[in-house]
Amino acid sequence: MALGYEGELYILAFDHRGSFQKKMLGIAGSPTPEEAERISDAKSVILEGFLRALEEGAPREAAGMLVDEQFGADLARRGKKEGVLLAMPVEKSGQDEFDFEYGDDFDAHIEEFDPSFSKVLVRYNPEGDREMNTRQATRLRRLSDWLHERDRKFLFELLVAAEPSQLEAVGGDEDRYDKEIRPGLMLQAIRDLHGFGIEPDIWKIEGLDRREDCRAVAELVRSDGRDGVACVVLGRGADEAAVEHWLRQGAGVPGYIGFAIGRTIWWDPLKAYLNDETSREEAAATISANYRRMIDVYRGG
Repeated sequence: MALGYEGELYILAFDHRGSFQKKMLGIAGSPTPEEAERISDAKSVILEGFLRALEEGAPREAAGMLVDEQFGADLARRGKKEGVLLAMPVEKSGQDEFDFEYGDDFDAHIEEFDPSFSKVLVRYNPEGDREMNTRQATRLRRLSDWLHERDRKFLFELLVAAEPSQLEAVGGDEDRYDKEIRPGLMLQAIRDLHGFGIEPDIWKIEGLDRREDCRAVAELVRSDGRDGVACVVLGRGADEAAVEHWLRQGAGVPGYIGFAIGRTIWWDPLKAYLNDETSREEAAATISANYRRMIDVYRGG
């Protein structure tokens, strides 16, 4: 199977685990079985919104869902039965350093659920902790090789958080860091990861404020014969205006094929439902509308 992915891709992401249970439901530590069921039920509202969006016109051939095994195993199986594109995470939740959620058994879990895409979230700053970066890269190379040896697709979410010295260089202004420093660091991180032999099919790219930066990233991930490799815009939980701006910067750039957005789409309606401020059906309807609107924005509607 050739490296890369063809076609549009619009992923609704709700694979959040630690942050979801703490910030959405206020559950600290390891959840009890009853608490885990509450988390799973909350996530099922997101799935209901996603499936409703398909009924209401979202393009089924490009619609994807990203859900975790811990709280969403049944939801993942339901998505497979519905025939939608399924992505599932491989990484442990809430850690600065990438490692496998299920250790050396990561392969058995991938084979059990058979997702369309195996996803990793990786925090990698090329000017950060070199030893940690090398440890991460070694694990990621193992995963990359294992996936491609079995014709499976690799979805790579790259986060480049600021080092203290980098933030200091822009007077502590995170917006300036995102605009002035992060784009160059992202390019270097991709070069580093390529150099380690890590070959994603799709890169989940943090929102970029300038179209020329999107173009530079897309050209790099497609360099040296990687012609089919693609990028999608991730939402970072930002407000709608920011996410829509990032979508418009990436849309139409050769190599960009869509998005992977989560909290911006479902956080407010789900929170309202859990607070008894709206009904389950109304929450799902709002999630559907938000998801479809993001598709329209990306497509220029």
